[in-house]
Amino acid sequence: MNEAPPLAGHDLFGENRPLAEALVREGAGWAAGGCGAFGRILTGEPLEWGRIANERPPRLRDDGIVEFDAAWHELMRLALAHGLHSLSWSEKRPSAHVARAALFYLDAQVEAGHGCPVSMTHAAIPALRASAPDLAAEWEPRLLSREYGEGALCGMTMTERQGGSDLRANTTQARPAGGGGEYALDGSKWFCSAPMSDAFLVVAQAPAGLSCFLVPRGDGFRIRRLKDKLGDRSNASSEIELAGARGFLVGEEGRGVRTILEAVVHTRLDCVLGTAAAMRQAVEHATHHAAHRSAFGARLSDQPLMQSVLADLCLESEAATVTAMRLARAYDRRSEDEREAAFARIATAVAKYWVCKRGPGHAAEALECLGGNGYVEEYGLARVYRQQPLQSIWEGSGNVVCLDVLRALGREPATREALLDEIGLAGDPQLKATAERAAGERDEARARLAVERLALALQASLLRRHAPAAVADAFQAARLGGGLAYGALRGGVDAEAIVERHRPRLPNSQA
Repeated sequence: MNEAPPLAGHDLFGENRPLAEALVREGAGWAAGGCGAFGRILTGEPLEWGRIANERPPRLRDDGIVEFDAAWHELMRLALAHGLHSLSWSEKRPSAHVARAALFYLDAQVEAGHGCPVSMTHAAIPALRASAPDLAAEWEPRLLSREYGEGALCGMTMTERQGGSDLRANTTQARPAGGGGEYALDGSKWFCSAPMSDAFLVVAQAPAGLSCFLVPRGDGFRIRRLKDKLGDRSNASSEIELAGARGFLVGEEGRGVRTILEAVVHTRLDCVLGTAAAMRQAVEHATHHAAHRSAFGARLSDQPLMQSVLADLCLESEAATVTAMRLARAYDRRSEDEREAAFARIATAVAKYWVCKRGPGHAAEALECLGGNGYVEEYGLARVYRQQPLQSIWEGSGNVVCLDVLRALGREPATREALLDEIGLAGDPQLKATAERAAGERDEARARLAVERLALALQASLLRRHAPAAVADAFQAARLGGGLAYGALRGGVDAEAIVERHRPRLPNSQA
């Protein structure tokens, strides 16, 4: 009595109007049928796989093998079969990055942890192509394979205990061992993501300085222990030891950071996509619950203050979605368009900071819409709440990313111009002025405020051009002049229309 039916069986893609519209707008309308089919698959049995994979996390066996539950393997098999690791590089039709981004977004709504090895495998390919074409030719057939268990996965390991984000403080050593760019690596890594992978991109100190290597899993690679994490429970993260591990130089000695950044920009985009996906998941749960639950004589969704909270959550979700998909289009074009390359460089960092920083608070507010039920594992939002902080930490925490943005704006004028040009397309004087002031900031102590303003101006510009007026007006008023808490929207907002745009509908037999 007075309980919402389970949220399952709905169309993850077709019911998500901001995502479906962005797919067509950004040039990958040809993928709509595949996204729709994938979205319908995901709301069936994969929902249960996601629950089980998190309740039964991986364990490290005595023989050094990481053992996963069968549910994890099913999730990986499904993701690889749909090309979430390879579509950007294997698809010949236009906007392949956009199509892959939409599929990755849908998959992340069901279970986020298995997206880590998928994302890193996807990101390793451009790094190898750019800096080690011979290695790329050798490894690509396996990395691009859609047959789980027959191809190869690629992980990354950069962080060490004493250095954290300061990679130049790394002490792992790489010494030449024969010809052909082969090295032997010795040292310890404090975080190795997806240690069950077949190969890893590793940064280590070579004779000429910090360098990047491809290290196949094998002799000299030992997992010390798995991390016991707040979230991301389904995925294995570990500490490892390298003792004469065989590695192959990627790029030039001494240019390891620049080399591995070609992979990191792609995983940063996936952080934005993953956060946007979890925001959408949170919105679906909150709006669905409110549409079926009554209190104090009326449905929750009909009560003005709840409408305001729900609408504000929807605004945040739509802004994150349109931003992520616009970024994906820039990745499709950056090899042939210098402006798009500059935009991808700066906007990925800006979005990585702001969208991911908004994730945890968004999850907490959505969870509260369900009351006590939201705090209970079976309703799904508790897992979202634990997962969201990871996206802000992974691939550069807030300060690291904001300082990166300031450096780019100061040293790479093309990035500043590309970002301001994109924001200016909305033709809105307020957004233009906000962005220009923020882009001129050079004080490191104010870096977060500057990046926040740039992100909000970019999101507001995208919504002004591509979303209904009710959405664009409400977002700009709230984020550039409203209250700080979700639900503190200004008067005149059509909250009901915004919520109806985002609320999922179940099949008639389940409603």
